[in-house]
Amino acid sequence: MKFILASASPRRKELLEQIGMKFEVRVSEAEEITEATEPAEYVMELSFLKAEDVAGKIPVMYDARGVNQDFVVIGSDTVVAAEGEILGKPKDKDDARRMISMLSGKTHQVYTGVTLMIFKNERMTRQTFYEKTDVTFYEMTEKQIEDYISSSEPYDKAGAYAIQGLCSAYIKGINGDYASVVGLPVSRMCHELTKHGIEWAE
Repeated sequence: MKFILASASPRRKELLEQIGMKFEVRVSEAEEITEATEPAEYVMELSFLKAEDVAGKIPVMYDARGVNQDFVVIGSDTVVAAEGEILGKPKDKDDARRMISMLSGKTHQVYTGVTLMIFKNERMTRQTFYEKTDVTFYEMTEKQIEDYISSSEPYDKAGAYAIQGLCSAYIKGINGDYASVVGLPVSRMCHELTKHGIEWAE
């Protein structure tokens, strides 16, 4: 089985490496546009667009027996939901300040959608799901917010923060899957692969 991550995210790569998966990266070129307004539908739809784009560009591969080589494409998308708003990556420093100020001292939700495009026994199967995790911030001072958004960390992260980075100093607690907040719920993904009879680690 060949595994392909449809993302350039170093965090998602690290999570797959941690579970012993051997994989390659093929970045999706799909236009990430959705009319979904609910966070769960939003991330599932975008994860599907990414996975479908990459899966559709994989040529038919054959093993030594002349049989089509099986593969799994992993697409994922993460957003933060707070005060009825879906927070993606901040556009600039002002946007990052706005987002972190919204999260400070409160509980918000992180949604990560995953789509697995599974080509097995010459048949394609799609599996799409999401995980929701509650994350609570300590109250941050204005200086702490300014110091944080002056770092490089917030600008390629949904909700303008990285739970595994500098922002870990302000995380009061989480309820749910930590890896999902980082960017990929690997335990749920492995569970879904197992249901399809797929071993993910050598």
